[in-house]
Amino acid sequence: MCFLATLIFIISIYYFHEEEELLNKEQSASQIQNPIVNKKQQMQQNASEGLSLLIGKSSKEVMKQFGEPSRKDPSPYGYEWWIYSDQAEQYMQVGVENGQVVSVYGLGKELNIAPFAIGQPIDQLFQSVNLETTIDIDWKGNSYRFELSEEDLGMRPLVKLGNGYAQVYIDKFTGEVSSVRFLNVETLIKQRPYELVYRGELPEEEVLSAEKWKLIQDGDDQQIFDITNIIRKRFDLDPVEWDEATAIVAYKHSMDMFKGNYFSHESPQYGDLGNRLKKDHVKFELAGENIAAQYVDGVAAFEGWLNSKGHREALLNKEFTHLGVGVYQKYYTQNFIKKP
Repeated sequence: MCFLATLIFIISIYYFHEEEELLNKEQSASQIQNPIVNKKQQMQQNASEGLSLLIGKSSKEVMKQFGEPSRKDPSPYGYEWWIYSDQAEQYMQVGVENGQVVSVYGLGKELNIAPFAIGQPIDQLFQSVNLETTIDIDWKGNSYRFELSEEDLGMRPLVKLGNGYAQVYIDKFTGEVSSVRFLNVETLIKQRPYELVYRGELPEEEVLSAEKWKLIQDGDDQQIFDITNIIRKRFDLDPVEWDEATAIVAYKHSMDMFKGNYFSHESPQYGDLGNRLKKDHVKFELAGENIAAQYVDGVAAFEGWLNSKGHREALLNKEFTHLGVGVYQKYYTQNFIKKP
Protein backbone atom coordinates (compact mmCIF):
# COMPACT_ATOMS: atom_id res chain seq x y z
CA MET A 1 0.00 0.00 0.00
CA CYS A 2 1.33 3.43 -0.98
CA PHE A 3 0.48 6.60 0.88
CA LEU A 4 0.80 10.33 0.16
CA ALA A 5 0.10 13.33 2.35
CA THR A 6 0.94 17.03 2.37
CA LEU A 7 0.70 19.92 4.81
CA ILE A 8 1.28 23.68 4.59
CA PHE A 9 2.07 25.49 7.83
CA ILE A 10 1.62 29.26 8.20
CA ILE A 11 1.65 30.53 11.78
CA SER A 12 -1.01 28.17 13.16
CA ILE A 13 -3.16 27.48 10.10
CA TYR A 14 -3.00 24.01 8.52
CA TYR A 15 -4.04 22.77 5.10
CA PHE A 16 -4.08 18.97 4.91
CA HIS A 17 -4.51 16.65 1.97
CA GLU A 18 -4.16 12.88 1.89
CA GLU A 19 -4.79 10.10 -0.61
CA GLU A 20 -4.01 6.39 -0.81
CA GLU A 21 -3.02 4.08 -3.62
CA LEU A 22 -3.46 0.35 -3.16
CA LEU A 23 -0.89 -2.07 -4.53
CA ASN A 24 -2.20 -5.54 -3.76
CA LYS A 25 0.46 -8.21 -4.13
CA GLU A 26 -1.58 -11.35 -3.46
CA GLN A 27 -0.57 -14.62 -5.08
CA SER A 28 -3.08 -16.20 -7.43
CA ALA A 29 -3.18 -19.64 -9.01
CA SER A 30 -5.59 -18.52 -11.73
CA GLN A 31 -4.77 -19.27 -15.35
CA ILE A 32 -2.70 -16.49 -16.95
CA GLN A 33 -2.75 -16.07 -20.70
CA ASN A 34 -0.68 -13.78 -22.87
CA PRO A 35 -2.60 -10.87 -24.45
CA ILE A 36 -2.92 -10.89 -28.23
CA VAL A 37 -1.35 -7.83 -29.82
CA ASN A 38 -1.65 -7.38 -33.56
CA LYS A 39 1.40 -6.70 -35.69
CA LYS A 40 0.61 -3.01 -36.20
CA GLN A 41 0.27 -2.40 -32.47
CA GLN A 42 3.47 -4.31 -31.74
CA MET A 43 5.38 -2.23 -34.30
CA GLN A 44 4.11 0.94 -32.66
CA GLN A 45 5.66 -0.18 -29.41
CA ASN A 46 9.17 -0.79 -30.71
CA ALA A 47 11.74 2.00 -30.60
CA SER A 48 14.49 2.40 -33.19
CA GLU A 49 16.23 5.17 -31.27
CA GLY A 50 16.41 6.80 -27.87
CA LEU A 51 17.18 5.86 -24.29
CA SER A 52 15.11 2.67 -24.32
CA LEU A 53 17.79 1.09 -26.50
CA LEU A 54 20.20 1.33 -23.56
CA ILE A 55 18.39 -1.54 -21.82
CA GLY A 56 20.67 -4.57 -22.03
CA LYS A 57 23.68 -2.52 -23.15
CA SER A 58 26.96 -2.57 -21.26
CA SER A 59 28.03 0.14 -18.84
CA LYS A 60 31.02 0.73 -21.13
CA GLU A 61 28.64 1.74 -23.91
CA VAL A 62 26.91 4.16 -21.52
CA MET A 63 30.26 5.71 -20.64
CA LYS A 64 31.19 5.98 -24.31
CA GLN A 65 27.92 7.73 -25.18
CA PHE A 66 27.36 9.92 -22.12
CA GLY A 67 30.64 10.03 -20.23
CA GLU A 68 31.13 9.82 -16.48
CA PRO A 69 27.98 10.25 -14.40
CA SER A 70 27.72 13.07 -11.88
CA ARG A 71 27.50 10.45 -9.14
CA LYS A 72 26.45 6.86 -8.49
CA ASP A 73 23.63 6.02 -6.05
CA PRO A 74 22.79 2.48 -4.91
CA SER A 75 19.21 1.18 -5.10
CA PRO A 76 17.43 -1.50 -3.06
CA TYR A 77 16.96 -3.63 -6.18
CA GLY A 78 20.50 -4.72 -6.94
CA TYR A 79 21.39 -2.06 -9.49
CA GLU A 80 23.25 1.20 -9.12
CA TRP A 81 21.80 4.48 -10.39
CA TRP A 82 24.24 6.40 -12.56
CA ILE A 83 23.02 9.99 -12.21
CA TYR A 84 23.49 12.44 -15.08
CA SER A 85 22.47 15.73 -13.50
CA ASP A 86 24.89 18.35 -14.86
CA GLN A 87 22.23 19.80 -17.17
CA ALA A 88 18.58 19.93 -16.11
CA GLU A 89 17.32 19.52 -19.68
CA GLN A 90 19.28 16.28 -20.01
CA TYR A 91 18.71 14.84 -16.53
CA MET A 92 18.54 11.04 -16.48
CA GLN A 93 19.30 8.08 -14.25
CA VAL A 94 20.75 4.88 -15.67
CA GLY A 95 20.37 1.70 -13.63
CA VAL A 96 23.45 -0.53 -13.97
CA GLU A 97 23.68 -4.06 -12.54
CA ASN A 98 26.64 -6.37 -13.14
CA GLY A 99 27.91 -4.07 -15.88
CA GLN A 100 24.60 -4.04 -17.77
CA VAL A 101 21.81 -1.46 -18.06
CA VAL A 102 18.56 -2.71 -16.50
CA SER A 103 16.62 0.56 -16.13
CA VAL A 104 16.66 4.17 -17.36
CA TYR A 105 14.69 7.11 -15.97
CA GLY A 106 14.45 10.12 -18.28
CA LEU A 107 13.20 13.52 -17.11
CA GLY A 108 15.13 16.16 -19.05
CA LYS A 109 13.16 17.84 -21.86
CA GLU A 110 16.01 17.45 -24.37
CA LEU A 111 16.30 13.67 -23.93
CA ASN A 112 15.32 11.30 -26.72
CA ILE A 113 12.84 8.93 -25.05
CA ALA A 114 11.32 7.61 -28.29
CA PRO A 115 8.67 6.49 -29.01
CA PHE A 116 7.57 9.02 -26.36
CA ALA A 117 8.53 12.65 -25.74
CA ILE A 118 8.62 14.86 -22.67
CA GLY A 119 5.66 17.22 -22.97
CA GLN A 120 3.81 14.91 -25.38
CA PRO A 121 0.03 15.40 -25.07
CA ILE A 122 -1.70 12.32 -23.72
CA ASP A 123 -4.12 12.11 -26.66
CA GLN A 124 -1.10 11.66 -28.94
CA LEU A 125 0.31 9.07 -26.55
CA PHE A 126 -2.91 7.08 -26.53
CA GLN A 127 -3.00 7.15 -30.34
CA SER A 128 0.61 6.05 -30.79
CA VAL A 129 0.90 3.12 -28.39
CA ASN A 130 -1.24 0.21 -27.35
CA LEU A 131 -2.24 0.53 -23.68
CA GLU A 132 -3.43 -2.55 -21.81
CA THR A 133 -5.12 -2.91 -18.43
CA THR A 134 -3.33 -6.24 -17.94
CA ILE A 135 0.28 -7.08 -18.76
CA ASP A 136 1.16 -10.79 -18.80
CA ILE A 137 4.74 -11.97 -18.47
CA ASP A 138 6.30 -15.43 -18.55
CA TRP A 139 9.76 -15.33 -16.99
CA LYS A 140 11.98 -18.18 -15.82
CA GLY A 141 9.09 -20.63 -15.72
CA ASN A 142 6.86 -18.30 -13.70
CA SER A 143 3.76 -16.38 -14.81
CA TYR A 144 3.04 -12.81 -13.74
CA ARG A 145 0.11 -10.53 -14.45
CA PHE A 146 0.22 -6.83 -13.67
CA GLU A 147 -3.26 -5.33 -13.42
CA LEU A 148 -3.54 -1.58 -14.00
CA SER A 149 -6.38 0.49 -12.59
CA GLU A 150 -7.98 3.41 -14.43
CA GLU A 151 -5.83 5.70 -12.29
CA ASP A 152 -2.71 3.80 -13.36
CA LEU A 153 -3.64 4.16 -17.04
CA GLY A 154 -4.23 7.87 -16.57
CA MET A 155 -1.03 8.65 -14.69
CA ARG A 156 1.54 5.87 -15.22
CA PRO A 157 0.59 3.36 -17.91
CA LEU A 158 2.88 0.39 -18.54
CA VAL A 159 3.83 -0.19 -22.17
CA LYS A 160 5.51 -3.26 -23.67
CA LEU A 161 8.47 -1.93 -25.61
CA GLY A 162 10.62 -4.39 -27.52
CA ASN A 163 12.11 -6.80 -24.98
CA GLY A 164 11.40 -4.49 -22.05
CA TYR A 165 8.80 -2.15 -20.65
CA ALA A 166 8.18 1.56 -20.20
CA GLN A 167 6.42 3.26 -17.31
CA VAL A 168 5.13 6.50 -18.78
CA TYR A 169 4.59 9.09 -16.06
CA ILE A 170 1.83 11.52 -17.03
CA ASP A 171 1.25 14.91 -15.44
CA LYS A 172 -2.53 14.78 -15.15
CA PHE A 173 -2.74 18.53 -14.50
CA THR A 174 -1.14 19.47 -17.82
CA GLY A 175 -2.19 16.34 -19.71
CA GLU A 176 1.38 15.75 -20.88
CA VAL A 177 4.13 13.16 -20.47
CA SER A 178 6.25 14.19 -17.50
CA SER A 179 8.97 11.50 -17.59
CA VAL A 180 9.55 7.87 -18.54
CA ARG A 181 11.14 4.90 -16.81
CA PHE A 182 12.40 2.02 -18.99
CA LEU A 183 12.95 -1.38 -17.34
CA ASN A 184 13.92 -4.90 -18.26
CA VAL A 185 11.60 -7.74 -17.23
CA GLU A 186 13.50 -8.75 -14.08
CA THR A 187 13.63 -5.20 -12.69
CA LEU A 188 9.91 -4.69 -13.32
CA ILE A 189 9.08 -7.90 -11.44
CA LYS A 190 11.44 -7.00 -8.59
CA GLN A 191 9.79 -3.60 -8.12
CA ARG A 192 6.16 -4.74 -8.58
CA PRO A 193 4.80 -1.18 -9.03
CA TYR A 194 1.25 -2.32 -9.89
CA GLU A 195 -1.23 -4.83 -8.54
CA LEU A 196 0.20 -8.26 -9.23
CA VAL A 197 -1.07 -11.81 -9.40
CA TYR A 198 1.35 -14.57 -10.19
CA ARG A 199 1.91 -18.29 -10.42
CA GLY A 200 5.30 -19.63 -9.38
CA GLU A 201 7.83 -17.62 -7.42
CA LEU A 202 8.75 -13.99 -6.87
CA PRO A 203 12.39 -12.89 -6.90
CA GLU A 204 13.80 -12.87 -3.39
CA GLU A 205 14.27 -9.44 -1.87
CA GLU A 206 17.80 -8.68 -0.77
CA VAL A 207 18.22 -8.18 2.98
CA LEU A 208 20.02 -4.86 3.27
CA SER A 209 22.30 -3.75 6.07
CA ALA A 210 21.82 -0.44 7.89
CA GLU A 211 24.93 0.86 6.11
CA LYS A 212 23.54 -0.05 2.68
CA TRP A 213 20.18 1.54 3.51
CA LYS A 214 21.95 4.74 4.56
CA LEU A 215 23.63 5.00 1.15
CA ILE A 216 20.33 4.29 -0.64
CA GLN A 217 18.54 6.91 1.46
CA ASP A 218 21.20 9.53 0.79
CA GLY A 219 20.80 8.86 -2.93
CA ASP A 220 17.02 9.19 -2.75
CA ASP A 221 17.41 12.49 -0.87
CA GLN A 222 19.56 13.97 -3.61
CA GLN A 223 17.46 12.57 -6.46
CA ILE A 224 14.24 14.02 -5.01
CA PHE A 225 15.99 17.37 -4.52
CA ASP A 226 17.34 17.39 -8.08
CA ILE A 227 14.01 16.36 -9.62
CA THR A 228 12.13 18.97 -7.57
CA ASN A 229 14.22 21.78 -9.03
CA ILE A 230 13.96 20.41 -12.57
CA ILE A 231 10.18 20.42 -12.30
CA ARG A 232 10.17 23.89 -10.72
CA LYS A 233 12.27 25.13 -13.65
CA ARG A 234 9.82 23.50 -16.05
CA PHE A 235 7.13 25.74 -14.58
CA ASP A 236 9.35 28.87 -14.61
CA LEU A 237 9.87 28.92 -10.84
CA ASP A 238 13.07 29.73 -9.00
CA PRO A 239 14.96 26.72 -7.63
CA VAL A 240 14.95 25.96 -3.93
CA GLU A 241 18.23 25.67 -2.09
CA TRP A 242 19.24 22.68 0.01
CA ASP A 243 18.95 23.30 3.75
CA GLU A 244 20.73 20.74 5.90
CA ALA A 245 18.97 21.61 9.16
CA THR A 246 15.58 21.19 7.48
CA ALA A 247 16.74 17.92 5.90
CA ILE A 248 17.58 16.57 9.37
CA VAL A 249 14.02 17.38 10.51
CA ALA A 250 12.65 15.57 7.44
CA TYR A 251 14.87 12.54 8.03
CA LYS A 252 13.85 12.30 11.68
CA HIS A 253 10.19 12.31 10.69
CA SER A 254 10.63 9.56 8.08
CA MET A 255 12.52 7.45 10.62
CA ASP A 256 9.92 8.15 13.30
CA MET A 257 7.09 7.03 10.98
CA PHE A 258 8.98 3.85 10.09
CA LYS A 259 9.85 2.93 13.66
CA GLY A 260 6.48 4.01 15.06
CA ASN A 261 4.58 2.22 12.28
CA TYR A 262 2.36 5.20 11.48
CA PHE A 263 1.81 7.58 8.57
CA SER A 264 0.95 11.16 9.49
CA HIS A 265 2.29 14.70 9.67
CA GLU A 266 1.58 14.54 13.40
CA SER A 267 4.21 12.60 15.32
CA PRO A 268 2.88 11.04 18.54
CA GLN A 269 6.13 12.06 20.24
CA TYR A 270 7.40 15.15 18.39
CA GLY A 271 4.23 16.85 17.18
CA ASP A 272 3.46 18.62 13.93
CA LEU A 273 5.77 20.16 11.36
CA GLY A 274 5.93 23.54 13.09
CA ASN A 275 6.87 21.95 16.41
CA ARG A 276 9.49 19.72 14.80
CA LEU A 277 11.13 22.63 12.96
CA LYS A 278 11.15 24.80 16.07
CA LYS A 279 12.55 21.98 18.20
CA ASP A 280 15.56 21.79 15.86
CA HIS A 281 15.88 25.61 15.80
CA VAL A 282 14.89 26.00 12.13
CA LYS A 283 13.59 29.52 11.55
CA PHE A 284 10.89 29.96 8.91
CA GLU A 285 8.09 32.23 7.73
CA LEU A 286 6.29 29.53 5.76
CA ALA A 287 6.71 25.76 5.78
CA GLY A 288 5.22 22.83 3.92
CA GLU A 289 5.61 19.09 4.12
CA ASN A 290 5.04 16.25 1.65
CA ILE A 291 5.23 12.69 2.93
CA ALA A 292 4.95 9.35 1.16
CA ALA A 293 5.41 5.71 2.07
CA GLN A 294 5.92 2.34 0.37
CA TYR A 295 6.77 3.65 -3.10
CA VAL A 296 9.44 1.67 -4.95
CA ASP A 297 11.89 4.59 -4.74
CA GLY A 298 12.23 8.35 -4.55
CA VAL A 299 11.44 8.81 -8.25
CA ALA A 300 8.09 7.04 -7.86
CA ALA A 301 7.27 8.99 -4.68
CA PHE A 302 7.99 12.28 -6.43
CA GLU A 303 5.79 11.40 -9.41
CA GLY A 304 3.02 10.57 -6.94
CA TRP A 305 3.38 13.97 -5.28
CA LEU A 306 3.35 15.74 -8.66
CA ASN A 307 -0.01 14.21 -9.53
CA SER A 308 -1.79 15.16 -6.30
CA LYS A 309 -3.17 18.67 -5.90
CA GLY A 310 -1.98 19.36 -2.36
CA HIS A 311 1.50 17.95 -2.89
CA ARG A 312 1.86 19.73 -6.21
CA GLU A 313 1.00 23.04 -4.59
CA ALA A 314 3.88 22.53 -2.16
CA LEU A 315 6.30 21.49 -4.91
CA LEU A 316 5.37 24.49 -7.07
CA ASN A 317 4.92 27.10 -4.33
CA LYS A 318 6.86 30.16 -5.47
CA GLU A 319 7.23 31.38 -1.87
CA PHE A 320 9.47 28.51 -0.75
CA THR A 321 13.19 29.23 -0.82
CA HIS A 322 14.74 26.11 0.75
CA LEU A 323 14.15 22.38 0.86
CA GLY A 324 15.31 19.51 3.03
CA VAL A 325 14.61 15.91 2.05
CA GLY A 326 14.82 12.98 4.44
CA VAL A 327 14.28 9.35 3.42
CA TYR A 328 14.26 6.37 5.76
CA GLN A 329 13.93 3.07 3.89
CA LYS A 330 10.62 3.53 2.01
CA TYR A 331 9.33 6.52 3.96
CA TYR A 332 9.85 9.85 2.20
CA THR A 333 9.60 13.38 3.62
CA GLN A 334 10.06 16.76 1.92
CA ASN A 335 10.18 19.83 4.15
CA PHE A 336 9.94 23.14 2.31
CA ILE A 337 10.55 26.45 4.09
CA LYS A 338 10.69 30.14 3.36
CA LYS A 339 13.47 31.64 5.42
CA PRO A 340 12.88 34.92 7.25
